[in-house]
Amino acid sequence: MNLKSKSSVSYELLYIIGIIAISFSSIFIRWSSAEVSVVGMYRLYLTNLLMLPFVWKYRKEIINLTAKQWRGLLLSGTMLGLHFLLWMSSLRLTTVASSTVILTLEPILVMFGSFFLFGAKINRPMLVGMGVALLGSIAIGSGDFNLSGTALHGDLLSLLGTVAVAVHMLIGKQLLKDMSAFVYNFCVFFMAGSLLAVYNLALGYPFTGYAPKEWGIYLLLAIVPTLFGHYLFNWLMKFISASAVSMAVLGEPVFASLLAWLLLKESLTGLQLVAGVAILGGVWIFIRYGKETPDAEPEQISLKESA
Repeated sequence: MNLKSKSSVSYELLYIIGIIAISFSSIFIRWSSAEVSVVGMYRLYLTNLLMLPFVWKYRKEIINLTAKQWRGLLLSGTMLGLHFLLWMSSLRLTTVASSTVILTLEPILVMFGSFFLFGAKINRPMLVGMGVALLGSIAIGSGDFNLSGTALHGDLLSLLGTVAVAVHMLIGKQLLKDMSAFVYNFCVFFMAGSLLAVYNLALGYPFTGYAPKEWGIYLLLAIVPTLFGHYLFNWLMKFISASAVSMAVLGEPVFASLLAWLLLKESLTGLQLVAGVAILGGVWIFIRYGKETPDAEPEQISLKESA
């Protein structure tokens, strides 16, 4: 897999930035006292607001989207909205380590979905790298799994959210073949946010009256894990496989657990630290030695991206 762009920007570096960015998501969510569906809604709508100044450049592409593309965007946005609702809810019921470690099933779902739906190739180094990373992820969450009560409920929500985001990524990989990353992200974020808005209306959750601290958390979620995480990963899917991009989630338990230890005072054992090293090693093997050819060569990445 060729991981270098013409502008000498390393895919590996962008990958690491994305992993660290999404790892902050669970921390920000735990800091908020608002309903998770409200947090998710404003996270996505504020991301759209930050992207709005650049929409005019893509107006022709948006106008010319086909009915089939709109259906794909709607389904992808629905899956992303469900992912945020389910996974963010799980963080209120179980530990950060348990919730994020279940997310590590995502690359397995995406890899086999890509294999059966799109005929993507899977080689031995990819399987070895994924296996090492998965074992490390299990070790990180092993001390936190609880098979009863609210923790089990939280783990189940995380699992369902993982299935939803895997479907979102598989749809996105296909749509991005004929669509700029900016248009894809802007439309999908808006649709996911609107799904959560309808959910909030249905349950009677207020849209206003939140403290300045909450609005600050919404903005942080929009900038850090959404723009520097989800947007970046969706952009990368134009150039590398969905399976490779989804492997980034295996690094999330490492950084999320470290951040939870530093900022939320959650426990972190020596085994979990060793497992973290194994996860990062497995992700590196997968990305470095996976023999998939990029679909295209990227140009410079920005909100004004001209892919």
